[in-house]
Amino acid sequence: MSSNQATKSIIPLYDGMNKIPGGAMVIPLVLGSIIGTFFPEFLGLGSFTTALFKSSAGPLIALLIFSTGMQITLRSSGPVLAHTGVILLFKTIVPAALVTLLGLFIGNDGIWGISLLAMLTVVANSNGGIWLAFTGKYGDYRDRGAYIASAVNDGPFFVLLFLGASGLADIPFSLMLAAVLPLVIGMIIGNLDPKWTDLMKPTGAIVIPFFAFALGTGINLHAIVTGGATGIILGVLSSVLTGFLVFIGYKTILRRGNLSGIGFAAGTTAGNAIITPEIVAQADPTFAPFVQTATAQIAASVLVSAVIAPLLAAWVLKRQGGLVEESKGEN
Repeated sequence: MSSNQATKSIIPLYDGMNKIPGGAMVIPLVLGSIIGTFFPEFLGLGSFTTALFKSSAGPLIALLIFSTGMQITLRSSGPVLAHTGVILLFKTIVPAALVTLLGLFIGNDGIWGISLLAMLTVVANSNGGIWLAFTGKYGDYRDRGAYIASAVNDGPFFVLLFLGASGLADIPFSLMLAAVLPLVIGMIIGNLDPKWTDLMKPTGAIVIPFFAFALGTGINLHAIVTGGATGIILGVLSSVLTGFLVFIGYKTILRRGNLSGIGFAAGTTAGNAIITPEIVAQADPTFAPFVQTATAQIAASVLVSAVIAPLLAAWVLKRQGGLVEESKGEN
C-alpha cells in the first residue's frame, strides 16, 4: 500500500476545516456552542469527558501562553516584540482608552443599551486562537510570535487595568499579575534551555481545536439571541474598527506592505472574555447589575468576530496581492 493510500482520509475533516480562515478555531467553537446549548448533559457526564470537552479551556490556554513564551528567544525578540507592541497599542490600548474616556462622560450605563463593561471587554482583548490559526497559514514567525499580545490582553487583564486606573473600579494588582506570569515563566525557561523551545513548538496546533470547543460550550446560543442586535452590532463594529487600527499599524509602523491585511485578524473578541463581566463584578460589586446583559452581548461578539475577522483579513490580503506571497511565509 502506498503512503498516499495509507494516509488518505475517509472524510477530510482537517483539510475541510482549514479551508476556512481560522477554521481550526472557529469550527470547534461553533460546535462547542451547539453542544453546550442543546446537549449540555453530554458535557456533564463527568471524568475525562467533562475534563476535556468542558473544563479544559483555562488550562489549555494557559499552556499555550506558557509555550508561546518559550518561543520568544533573545534572537527573535526584537521583531516579535515590535509586532506585539503594535497589536497591543492598536487593538487594545487605544480602543480601550477611548472607551474608558467615553465612560468618564456617560458612566457605567453606556449607550444604546450597551454598557461600558460590555464595550470595554469587547475592544480590550483579542482571540489568540484565531490569530495563531490565521498567521500559522498566512504569516511568519513575527506574526505568530506576536501572539504575546493576545496572551497579555486575553481575558480580564486590560479591562481591570483601565477600570482601575480610571477610577471607574477598584481592581487588585494580583489579578493583573496572574494573567501574564505564565508567559514570563515560559520566556525564562525557553531562553535557558532551547530544547524546551523545540519541544513546545507544536503546542498551538494541538491545543487550539480543543480549547476552542471548550470555550464554545460556554457560549449559550440562547444568550446570543438575548444579546440580540446590540451584541451583534457591537461585535461587527469592534472587529472592523479595531482590525482596521491594527492594519494601519502594520502598514505605517511595521511597513508590511501588501501583507498588512494580516492586522485585520486581530479584530476579534477572546472566548474567555465571556467570564470577564463576572470577574469584574467580583472585584467591584457596583458592576453586578450589568453582568447578565454584558455577558450575552460579549458572547455574540465572540462568535461574530471569530467569523468576520479572519474572513476580512483574508479579503484584504487578496485585494492587496499579499495572500499568495504570505501563504509561503517563513515557518
